[in-house]
Amino acid sequence: MSIQIVEVGLRDGLQNISSHLSVDARFQIVKYLRQAGVRRIELGSFVSAKRLPQMQETSNLVNKVLQASHQQHSVLKGGTYFAFVPNEIGFHRAVNSGLKELSIFMSCTESFCRKNINMDLDQSKSNLLVLAKLARRLKIKLRGYLSVAFFCPYEGKVNVETVLSLTDQMLQAGLFEISISDTIGAAVYSDVVQCMEAIQKKLSVSKIALHFHNTRGTGLANVAAGLEYGVKVFDSSIGGLGGCPYAPGASGNIATEDLNYMLSKMGFSTGIQTQKLINISKKLNKKWQIKLSSYLERAGILKES
Repeated sequence: MSIQIVEVGLRDGLQNISSHLSVDARFQIVKYLRQAGVRRIELGSFVSAKRLPQMQETSNLVNKVLQASHQQHSVLKGGTYFAFVPNEIGFHRAVNSGLKELSIFMSCTESFCRKNINMDLDQSKSNLLVLAKLARRLKIKLRGYLSVAFFCPYEGKVNVETVLSLTDQMLQAGLFEISISDTIGAAVYSDVVQCMEAIQKKLSVSKIALHFHNTRGTGLANVAAGLEYGVKVFDSSIGGLGGCPYAPGASGNIATEDLNYMLSKMGFSTGIQTQKLINISKKLNKKWQIKLSSYLERAGILKES
């Protein structure tokens, strides 16, 4: 069975580190990821540079990637590239950069929504509908992140019915895929089972992705729970980069190399080479002095006799 890995390191990963990587450095990482076989890559966010300085010049990165992807023999040819937009201003900036796929946000709780995009839930829902309408008119594909879908750092445990209702609303608005996100890395296997049980009964699992952070070491176990319910798309971040600046204590996403290693060992096909992913993480650590949380970056692949 084939599983898709969505690389979110250049957005969700870099937004929570103190280092600022240049456009050229980020472009090089995109090339490394494509050489490893990663096809779906989130390039960054079209947000205020004052709010998230790590995301400045995303439009320049997008232009550089898209230009290279149209060259006949470029390693970037054939990839799927997208970026996050928080509002209509960001949406138009992203579309003007040439992107045909974007990601947007919805929160399961009022508090996190206000912290993350400075809107209440009603405003956020209205914003989503406006962006969805624009996307339909301009033939832009929209991916949705449903944040704090298990636990919120401000409001605690999130009701499964809330997750189900918001996921349905996002799909009804025309989003092609909803990434249900454990933003603070608090969920465990049984939480994912409970969530997927509810979704499976009322919605199409084929439109669901899962997004786990490894804050408390449960990320890969949560992936295993999702696999049992037929989920075929998982988000991850090279080297385990990441966290959320609006979620106190949240650490990085599950590392792409750790996820790919586990999936490969379980017999799933991703089209991605684990050793090349490890090499990228080693470059991140050595060349750009970025602290990583990847297990494989430290331990490597076990050589079997």
